[in-house]
Amino acid sequence: MSAAWERLVNEPILDIHPYQPGKPIEELERELGIPGAVKLASNENPFPPPPGVLEAVRKALAGLHRYPDGSGYYLRQALAKKHGVSPESIVLGNGSNELIELLARTFVGRGEEVVLPHPSFVVYPSIVQAVGGTRVVVTLKEHRIDLPKMRRAITALTKMVFIANPNNPTGTIVTAEEVEKFLDKVPDHVIVVFDEAYYDFAAGPDFPDTLSHFRHGKRVVVLRTFSKMASLAGLRVGYAVADPDCIALVNRIRQPFNVNTLAQVAALAALGDESHVQRSVEAVREGVRGLAAAFTALGVRHVPSRANFILAEFDDATRVYEQLLKLGVIVRPMTSFGVEQALRITVGTPEENARLVEALRTVLGKGAARS
Repeated sequence: MSAAWERLVNEPILDIHPYQPGKPIEELERELGIPGAVKLASNENPFPPPPGVLEAVRKALAGLHRYPDGSGYYLRQALAKKHGVSPESIVLGNGSNELIELLARTFVGRGEEVVLPHPSFVVYPSIVQAVGGTRVVVTLKEHRIDLPKMRRAITALTKMVFIANPNNPTGTIVTAEEVEKFLDKVPDHVIVVFDEAYYDFAAGPDFPDTLSHFRHGKRVVVLRTFSKMASLAGLRVGYAVADPDCIALVNRIRQPFNVNTLAQVAALAALGDESHVQRSVEAVREGVRGLAAAFTALGVRHVPSRANFILAEFDDATRVYEQLLKLGVIVRPMTSFGVEQALRITVGTPEENARLVEALRTVLGKGAARS
């Protein structure tokens, strides 16, 4: 970059490393000469949206000459009913990413601190840096977010804490008991953001009911997304649940048509199809069990996961990634997360999972892949 542009830029931006998206799968196939590549890199639901959602989207196509509903009225009404909150407690976003940015821009001032786990979602530190906040990084303990250590990191300057639950890229959770103890000791001037993008895969008796903490007046924000549970990653729609006063402040800087028409229509239809979510959850959990067993048999170290991906560790992760790529299996290196010796592997369909295992067997010299 030229010095002329650097002199003009908002200074904190210079220390941000841009998100590195993967190439389109079609381009990789062309470059490598491998048709039918398998993408297991982006934590997407391996199954397409159900027919009812696709039909709702088709019906909405004729109205694309109109702007979207700027308030997301019908979707917010449906979400409010689902969660037992008021519509004023909900704001929609262009995926969770936009909501994370809106929260930081709304509440974090220059020099104020935000406590972040590491490694975790790469968007957190970059957004804090962009708004001029100070990142206070707390390293995971045995691949899990260390809530007691995060609590000790809170100071009078702390404005916000981000907790990804399940955590990305490790797939581990913090439990209901741990969250309750943590929130009991968090001072009132701190906003705790629970990023629950993978909530549906992790739900269980030990998983925290963060919405109950919101209902009991805790200063929390809960983020959810339709990308995973509803197979709508390509439409980018998420939402935040928080105190209406918090949401009102976020809405002051939210762009007026931030969630497009098709995303709203598809998400609303998806709320009426719990069976798709349940089928997806069951298939993913079965996939996690199958891949974990295969990794163990191959001698691959991995982190027990409550999400739709598994963090696998290798002595030479870069070589394994590149060799898998040549075999038409795309996974995600963790270098950008600060984890050099690991790959994050998304659970795919049974057929995709089998292809991954056979490719990995070849790469590790455990036997030739079946054609």
